[in-house]
Amino acid sequence: MSGGPTVFATSRSWLSTPMPQRPTSAVDDQHRQPALDHRGDLGGRLRAENPATSDEVLSPPVAPRGKRSWWRRTLLDDGERTSSWLSSLLFHTTVLLLLALIVRPYAPDRPGPQLTSLLSEDAPALEESPSVTGELEAPAPEITTESTVLEVPDAELSLESFEQSQAAPPSEDVPIETADVDATGDASGVDVSFLLSGRNADARAALVSRRGGTPGSEAAVDRGLAWLAAHQLATGGWDFNHNLSRCGGQCRNPGNVKTTTGATAIALLAFLGAGHTHLEGEYADVVRRGLYYLSRHAKHDPHGVDLQEGTMYAQGLATITLCEASVMTSDVSLAKMAQEAIDFIAYAQDDSGGGWRYFPNSIGDTSVTGWQLMALKSGQIARLDVPRSCFYGATHFLDTVAAQNGTRYGYQVGDAATDSMTSVGLLCRMYLGWKHDDARLAAGVAYLGELGPSETDMYFNYYATQVLSHYGGANWEAWNPVMRDFLVQTQATQGHESGSWFFVDQHATGAGRLYNTAIAVMILEVYYRYMPLYTEAAVDKAG
Repeated sequence: MSGGPTVFATSRSWLSTPMPQRPTSAVDDQHRQPALDHRGDLGGRLRAENPATSDEVLSPPVAPRGKRSWWRRTLLDDGERTSSWLSSLLFHTTVLLLLALIVRPYAPDRPGPQLTSLLSEDAPALEESPSVTGELEAPAPEITTESTVLEVPDAELSLESFEQSQAAPPSEDVPIETADVDATGDASGVDVSFLLSGRNADARAALVSRRGGTPGSEAAVDRGLAWLAAHQLATGGWDFNHNLSRCGGQCRNPGNVKTTTGATAIALLAFLGAGHTHLEGEYADVVRRGLYYLSRHAKHDPHGVDLQEGTMYAQGLATITLCEASVMTSDVSLAKMAQEAIDFIAYAQDDSGGGWRYFPNSIGDTSVTGWQLMALKSGQIARLDVPRSCFYGATHFLDTVAAQNGTRYGYQVGDAATDSMTSVGLLCRMYLGWKHDDARLAAGVAYLGELGPSETDMYFNYYATQVLSHYGGANWEAWNPVMRDFLVQTQATQGHESGSWFFVDQHATGAGRLYNTAIAVMILEVYYRYMPLYTEAAVDKAG
């Protein structure tokens, strides 16, 4: 790394040694494209015509009425026998209930109620929530987009010719200076402390209106969350094979990825993005049970908390979940677990190349690295201890997979750039400190804008939507209505599948309908899920 400040020198070898050539092996080939590996060519792009919806699905579950509490039964059923002592009890109970309503709002610096106090360590397996049982029989709400789907102009450069132009290895590009991680020399990149400030109910409504959402897109989010809640397991977690829930095979396209921590985390992220926590919101019980599932499946070892269940994808997703939940509720028990999950990510980083892959200390790839970097930035939002060396390493890795001076990105060292990895790489660069006026960033954003949303690759859409939303401008204004209205129009509306999504894609098929639904919901939450990085306040903080 040229020009890096020596004050941050560490034992990690990427700071002083060149990147070794990537070895190949049968084992590596076997794991090269798991279900959550988003490498390769993309499906067709949206144009003027609206694609037909291939899935039919369902409506939100109706929560059954709860049982009477003991004191209501006593007062109402035995009212004729009410004595003076019961009247006194009623009076004092009422006073206590009124006092309980006088609460102070949670603040990030003041610990809130802890998940561990809500569920004891020796609690039995959770039963299925009564709010998500049975057939979902409510009529499907009418879907409205409230705008005309805009045509995305064809790119001047075809996808085929673009891929051919990326055949040259990254080493032939103009070298990228790793010292510009941040203008101040701080490897941690931009200040992200404000990113989750748009998730409360009042801010959410205002941001939807201001940043390009519609009542139709918000209704689609609500339907998607209802489907996810209806497919929570009795244990409180989720499985990519959603048929293991009470669904029982009523919904098509189950996934086969074997990581319940990953499935649970990506489902929880959709709820957290809309402001639902284990302490408040319509889905408080759903979130509480999901977080408890993660806590019960966390493996504590000398390196921290291991939440992989077979893949570092799950580690990154679960860590983001824990960090966000702890920030939103000031739950110190979640913050402690999140810190240990961050510690494990730091341990798992490739010491030579600076990236992450499916297993700890493996030679990195851009896809897995993207999730780990997002987890580390979430740790910063939660004011956790995140080693700066991790950011230097991530920057070094991105340099080795970059093409065209950092405007495009490949999957691994020596690979040609792809659209999906370009969207991941650009978002990572944003979080690592590239300025809004950086020519490389502007060129990458323009390229994503020319491509337009994909009809099938929700992974690309998820990352590209964030890049364009953070950057703003004409490309975002053109992208947003197309992406938003496409998802609203393709959401299933019939049967038990109502509220969900499924797209045939070589990378997402293995993760199934659960993955597609969670990621589609998160795309539609873009208006308030994360505040834009390049607001005036953010630019001021970045220097």
